[in-house]
Amino acid sequence: MNSARSIEEVHIRGLGVSPGLAIGRVHFHSELMIEPTLETVGPEAADGEWARFQRAVILTKEQLQGLLDRAADDAGAAQAGIFEAHLLMAEDPALLAQVEKGIRDDHLRAEGAFYRVMERYMAAMRKFDDDYLRDRVTDLDDVMRRVLANLRGEERRGGADFAHILLARDLAPSETMEMDRASVLGFATEAGSPTSHTAILARSLGIPAVVGMHDIHSHVQLDDTVLLDGAAGVLIVNPTRETVATYESARRRRARVDSQLYALRDGEALTRDGQRIVVAANIEVAEEIGSVMGQGAEGVGLYRTEFLFLHQPHFPTEEEQAADYTAVARGAGEHGVIIRTLDIGGDKLPAGADGPAEGNPFLGWRGIRRSLQQPELFRTQLRAILRASAYGKVRVMYPLVSGVDEVRLANAALASCMEELAAEGVPFDPLMARGAMIEVPSAAVLADMLAEEVDFFSVGTNDLIQYSIAVDRVNERVADLYQPCHPAIVRLLRNVVEAAVPAGIWAGVCGEMAGDIVLTPLLVGLGFTELSVGASQIPRVKHAIRTLDAGECRDLVRRSLGLRNHMEILARSRQMARSYYAELLE
Repeated sequence: MNSARSIEEVHIRGLGVSPGLAIGRVHFHSELMIEPTLETVGPEAADGEWARFQRAVILTKEQLQGLLDRAADDAGAAQAGIFEAHLLMAEDPALLAQVEKGIRDDHLRAEGAFYRVMERYMAAMRKFDDDYLRDRVTDLDDVMRRVLANLRGEERRGGADFAHILLARDLAPSETMEMDRASVLGFATEAGSPTSHTAILARSLGIPAVVGMHDIHSHVQLDDTVLLDGAAGVLIVNPTRETVATYESARRRRARVDSQLYALRDGEALTRDGQRIVVAANIEVAEEIGSVMGQGAEGVGLYRTEFLFLHQPHFPTEEEQAADYTAVARGAGEHGVIIRTLDIGGDKLPAGADGPAEGNPFLGWRGIRRSLQQPELFRTQLRAILRASAYGKVRVMYPLVSGVDEVRLANAALASCMEELAAEGVPFDPLMARGAMIEVPSAAVLADMLAEEVDFFSVGTNDLIQYSIAVDRVNERVADLYQPCHPAIVRLLRNVVEAAVPAGIWAGVCGEMAGDIVLTPLLVGLGFTELSVGASQIPRVKHAIRTLDAGECRDLVRRSLGLRNHMEILARSRQMARSYYAELLE
């Protein structure tokens, strides 16, 4: 420990993204990158600069292939897909063409031409409304740094050679994959999110990790000893012996619980009084299907198709989409997959395909609105989804629905695609279920009318909360107003279920509320029959459901509907959760 200052124990809170406990000395990550200048050269140097850039890209691709192979061995096929995406970025024809244009037409050195193109891509992606898609900026930055290092002939710097907790502003996925896990006991970053590829890799590799620790460097000094709790999301600087003993005991208890939950992961989720609730998985890429099913997922409750569109220079063809959706349908088995049609805004499309800038893209041309105004793009996706339905249980879901007319137009487009495929002799499921994603307040209010047009509802609680309370969940100034237990949210959720039941359709939740076991009693009591969550949450959500009594959960909801403060509702749900499965909340 650092004896030159007070060794008082200090707790720093962040967001736990990879469970586990680690204790060790601090090591600070070196993140210096010299930003290339837009240095010009003579026209006669263009061929040499372009050749130099091509050599750097070839070396980058070789390095990424090595990371891909290592990830496949150490973290699994789903995580290897992260570096497959990096390879696609490195060989993107549209990107390479823009770099060559900068070299030949603008007479830039290769470093400046490449850096300018990548910064444009990343600036566009930082505007994304979707947290997952916004996190892909880190992937682009990772590829950019690697290419620049290869252009400059720089060696990738290694970490410390002693056992340590790594502290950084942010970490790239490749840096996480390349960690010497004999010396890196865990890491904490100021930036990052649970959906970042760095967090996904940390979970797969079993490295305890915490993100979102603001101004971490002002609290920690070199050679401090710290305790990192990746489950609770806390970093304790200079922990006392008593603190260390407490956490070690908690770690042993968590390990026992996790082992028991994993052994029971494949069973159904039935409440003690017999209420059946499906626990499915949310996925972003087809390669994840194996890992989520291995966690006990009962199919895929939300397949976000945006990733397929973003990481190539053109819209994916019908054949490409059909192959991707078919792979997920086959992997999901008897439980099936819900494929959400493209939910992406005007600022989030492949290069050259975006529309005019919007003043407020969050409330603009996105989701089902865009699909209906781009009928050929929509029909291509619907045909691909229908073709996949011949190989497994497939359902389609329309995002950002705000009224009945949108659903009717979408269903009409689907019916037309069915007629086309039938005429062409292409097999598909003519009874494929259609669903509406409830994430706009108007949809929740009109749920009884929408229920007449679809076969199921799935509530995207992240956006429903954001739009209902008028709060940007990533704006720190109003973050405390983002309240899942706000009385208005509870009433909107009740309205959705009460509209679904008499119409004979089911209602589920696929937003973050579904994976929060503190809120499981509330969702069970409201009457939702499917919860779709992240892979790591599946065993815990299943266990929570199995311990609960659905009748008591309904009583909880009845009492909560009369409360006027979100903290009171949250406290009652937490109290019930603790009374039934306290071991999961430690």
